[in-house]
Amino acid sequence: MGMCWCKKKNEEGTTVALRRVEVQEPYIRGHLSHSPPSPAPQMQRTPSKVEAKSQSDVSLVDKLILDTLGIIETLVDNEQEPPSAMLHLHNIADNEEGWIQVVNSMIKVIPLADPLGPSVITLLLDDCPLPSKESIIKVVNMFVLSRETALSERDNPARQRNVCVALGSIAEKLAGPRNIEILNGGVIDYLLTNLEPETNPNVILFSLIALEKFAQSSQNKKSILSKLKKMSPSPIHKLEKWKSEAHYVKRQAGFCAQWILDNIFITEDRNYSYLSINMEHINAMLNTSDVSEYLKISPDGLEARSDAYSFESVRCTSQADAGIWYYEVLIITPGVMQIGWATKNSNFLNHEGYGIGDDRYSLSYDGCRRLIWYNAKSDPQKLPRWQPGDVLGCLLDLHNQQIIFSVNGVSLPPSVHVFSMAKSGFFAAASFMSFQQCRFNFGAEPFRHAPRVEFNTFNDCGVLRAEEKVVLPRHIFLRQLRQQNIREDSCTLCYDQKATIRLLPCRHSGFCASCANMLTECPMCRAPFSQILVEDFRKGDIEQ
Repeated sequence: MGMCWCKKKNEEGTTVALRRVEVQEPYIRGHLSHSPPSPAPQMQRTPSKVEAKSQSDVSLVDKLILDTLGIIETLVDNEQEPPSAMLHLHNIADNEEGWIQVVNSMIKVIPLADPLGPSVITLLLDDCPLPSKESIIKVVNMFVLSRETALSERDNPARQRNVCVALGSIAEKLAGPRNIEILNGGVIDYLLTNLEPETNPNVILFSLIALEKFAQSSQNKKSILSKLKKMSPSPIHKLEKWKSEAHYVKRQAGFCAQWILDNIFITEDRNYSYLSINMEHINAMLNTSDVSEYLKISPDGLEARSDAYSFESVRCTSQADAGIWYYEVLIITPGVMQIGWATKNSNFLNHEGYGIGDDRYSLSYDGCRRLIWYNAKSDPQKLPRWQPGDVLGCLLDLHNQQIIFSVNGVSLPPSVHVFSMAKSGFFAAASFMSFQQCRFNFGAEPFRHAPRVEFNTFNDCGVLRAEEKVVLPRHIFLRQLRQQNIREDSCTLCYDQKATIRLLPCRHSGFCASCANMLTECPMCRAPFSQILVEDFRKGDIEQ
């Protein structure tokens, strides 16, 4: 997907980076139209040389951040060099004071309207060296966060949103005592005050996400719950009602509120969402057993969201083997998502940035960057960038071996690449960059832009048992998993099917056929394998 780069710290790399910024300047300048206006000049004393250099450094960091934001959507190759501005920021952040300046500049200059703004904050903070505890506390203290701050800054939602994104990213990056020390009473009051309905919905959304990240520490979770119990009614309970809002940022906040109440801040006076969902008409949904670890799935199994830095992926429960198939996706966020078709042989490598369309067994469309993806290579498309409320149509024609994507009924040229590797066994599938969300329609509801040919739908052809339709909160799923009796001959990867496969030439065993088909190397020794051996204890070994 083009978002995972190696960090380069040598001086030669820095020099090259600076030259490349100059070369790319005409392009980048076109993306700075959303940057904040310069303040009006004021009479002031002549600054000293030290002060002038400091002001120059601040301006440079501001510019490098906007340059990174402007060019990030053009990066389309996983092996591509990092943006020159990003390399320079990484070198600046090697110094503690430089890291503080990078954080302050991001909060100041990244505009509210840019769909990749929050992702770039997370990307830069994750890419920069881990700062000391003192530097992190210094930055948080510089924000002077409190209920009063939340109220006084409501007229500056861009800054508020960026502060919340930065807080959540720092909380996710840290663990243990350092995480606990950051979340003081003022920070909790700030985030909870931001949940009031008078606040800009973007600020509400990222305050919820920051609270979720902080609550990964049990002590922080206890502190937040203690304050929530004193608030009646709970602001998160009120936000849950927004999950079906027509306003797409409010809808995101409602989704996150529901997920948090089901998974993080659990109270006795509220039933889990999955218990109240009518699933009788649902015969196909997102597969909760075939999903990367951090993707959030709605209780009805049809909406998905990622708030993690990694590139999260999922396939649906039903499979297409012959004929023509169609499904639609409602775009809720306008950022990077790769949506399309994948077989079981397609691998999810979420931490390496590989998802649907990044291998030979899947193909996808990314409407943010306007690219069709196959085998981690991209073909530019001419449709406008997708926006919240757009509908992506995904048609799979196995008769003519072609895939046709459409946006709001306007079709892209057919794609045929994937059929050199697979002729059947396709699933609807998608991958999500951080803070992205969409909703799938597999045929349980009328289609908005149905194709003019006869086609099958997963909901018409799929079959799910009642227990397969349940989207359990994560902690309940893990508890049930721990309570299951695992057979001695179970697959060491999925613990579901019988282990019958031995890998050659390393001869490691303990895998089922389904998991073995998705492996590219031995999970035990990391060596490549050329053959698999099916072990039949009744009839001897059969080599494949």
